[in-house]
Amino acid sequence: MSLTLGLALYFVIWWTTLFAVLPIGVRTQGEVGDVVPGTPESAPAKLRFWWVLWVNTLVAAIVFAIVWTAVVYDWIPHHITGVRP
Repeated sequence: MSLTLGLALYFVIWWTTLFAVLPIGVRTQGEVGDVVPGTPESAPAKLRFWWVLWVNTLVAAIVFAIVWTAVVYDWIPHHITGVRP
C-alpha cells in the first residue's frame, strides 16, 4: 500500500468513525434540565471537542490498522482493492 493510499484511506476512515463517536456520552440540555433559550432541548449540554477528536483518532487508527493488515496480508483479494503488495 502506498503512502498516498494509506493517508487517503485513513482520512476516509477518520471521517466515517467520527459519526459513530460523536454521540458517545452526550448529555442533552433536556436531560440536564438547563435549556438555553433559543436552543432545542436536544442540543448538547457540554461541548467535548478535544475528547471527541482524541477518541475518534484512536478508533480510526485501530480500524485503519485492521484494514491495512487485511490489504497487506492478502485477506482482501487484489481484484477487489486494486492494490498490489
